[in-house]
Amino acid sequence: MASTTRRARPPNADLARLIEASGASHKSLALRINQLAHAAGIETDYSHTSVANWCRRGMTPKWPVPKLLSQAISERLGRPVNLGELGMGEAETIDADVGLDFPRDPTDAVRGPTSFWSSVNRRDFLAGSGFAASAFTTPVTRWLVTPADESPDRRGGQQVGRADLDELREAADDARRWDSKYGGGNWKANSVTDCLDHRAGPLLEGTFSEKIGRELFSVSGELSRLAGWTAFDVGQHDAAQRHFIQALSLARASGDVQLGCYVLTTMAMQSLMRGFASEAVDMAQGAFNRAKGQAAPGCWRSPS
Repeated sequence: MASTTRRARPPNADLARLIEASGASHKSLALRINQLAHAAGIETDYSHTSVANWCRRGMTPKWPVPKLLSQAISERLGRPVNLGELGMGEAETIDADVGLDFPRDPTDAVRGPTSFWSSVNRRDFLAGSGFAASAFTTPVTRWLVTPADESPDRRGGQQVGRADLDELREAADDARRWDSKYGGGNWKANSVTDCLDHRAGPLLEGTFSEKIGRELFSVSGELSRLAGWTAFDVGQHDAAQRHFIQALSLARASGDVQLGCYVLTTMAMQSLMRGFASEAVDMAQGAFNRAKGQAAPGCWRSPS
């Protein structure tokens, strides 16, 4: 049985009401959570008793299970459900390294971005942290060695189709237009992080063919790059850096070398603007060399 944090607290009436409204039984909800955890590479074995304990005894499962619980109930209700509504608003403890990981194994390409996207909008996200050029070393090295992974087909949650990709592309197009017109601090550009967490993340944990998967990883990578550019534009360099790293990871998972080169030049620009000129030149040169014969001239356009 997966572990649960025991807390001296009253029954979780909020969670019980949401489960009742969703029409899900404790057994079916536990099954769905186990499925979502498996799709994210996490082994769990929750049962109806586990769900009953969360409701009746106020027990809270360890992270990231509250997020999976939120996703499972959201699927039932047909709308986003946040942790506060579940009565688990304090469940997550943010890892200081969240968003900085660039896994060597392509099967881990989903876990890093989704964990980061679920954390980045929290008020206490990375309080006191800052940009570190050294954090780019491993991602850049691994991408230059292997800029494109093998087939990204996946069997997980919901079936991903062409309409889902069109929705994400439209979100990216909207973000570019608003950023160009109003700058990175506008509300529309900032909504990209919500799109990543509530739309792109669940889709990446879904079921898709190789063709759909490559396009899904690519457009999700572009959205992450745009979120990074927005954060960069308003001086949130810690968040921007992590968005760029996840964008590069998703570009590799998609096999989109052009996008990877584009992200890498954006990372080089951030490094340059933060005073790391030598590292910026190395990254730009690496992107240029990798792009030869593969990336179109548009790879070198302005990052916004």
